[in-house]
Amino acid sequence: MGLLQRQPGPSLLLLLLVGTLIWPLPCMSLKLIPYTPQITAWDLEGKVTATTFSLEQPRCVLDWPASIASTVWLVVTFSNASKDFHNPQTLAEIPAFPRLLTDGHYMTLPLSLDQLPCEDPEGGGRSIPLLRVGNDPGCLADFYEPPYCNNPLPSPGPYRVKFLLMDTRGSPQAETRWSDPITLHQGKAPGSIDTWPGRRSGDMIIITSILSSLAGLLLLAFLAASTVHFSSLWWPEEAPEQLRIGSFMGKRYMTHHIPPSEAATLPVGCEPGLDPLPSLSP
Repeated sequence: MGLLQRQPGPSLLLLLLVGTLIWPLPCMSLKLIPYTPQITAWDLEGKVTATTFSLEQPRCVLDWPASIASTVWLVVTFSNASKDFHNPQTLAEIPAFPRLLTDGHYMTLPLSLDQLPCEDPEGGGRSIPLLRVGNDPGCLADFYEPPYCNNPLPSPGPYRVKFLLMDTRGSPQAETRWSDPITLHQGKAPGSIDTWPGRRSGDMIIITSILSSLAGLLLLAFLAASTVHFSSLWWPEEAPEQLRIGSFMGKRYMTHHIPPSEAATLPVGCEPGLDPLPSLSP
């Protein structure tokens, strides 16, 4: 007498079918890491600028359950768009930087796990463990640059970021929490700068007055030197009075040519041009 084989019921077949459909979905195995990205705690100038901000590296945070070939990505969104972000399921779905202006999010700074060791760097000053977001101003102009460009951020934000661990196929494996809102520094608008002198301090007014006086004295000295220089060109020095034309005073002499023979025969006092001597006879 043979044993009857029990056929699976409809409910068991339905359960197996649902399990088969749900099992490949990577989102069911996505692990939430209890880590919140934040601005680096290192004492550095320019941790937050008008177009960049510096995060601490997620060292020894995303090393489980990842493999060596997994990649850590940084997700950057506007603060009000973080709730609408959906993790990509393939490498082709990774949003590039231009998506920030249209969809409010993008992914950048892919790192392998061996670039995020657990050990802190020795010396501190040589290799500071930080990630600078928006630190590549020329990447969009480079045609050979990968699509995950780390371009300067276009506005003050605020922004939120998180780290996403993906395998070689682009399937998410783990993610961190979203950061607190990060607002970039803003420069003052030209119209908001106060130029009224009444709000300046007394020292500033004194320094300004001294500099203005020195500038005025230098200008007067320059004008005086220029006047002296050009006056010698416009009015040359006058000649001495005794050399002026028509002012030479002197006796006028009448000279005559007298042959030597006549000069010997003329009596004294009879030279031409001279008055005759007065006669002594009555």
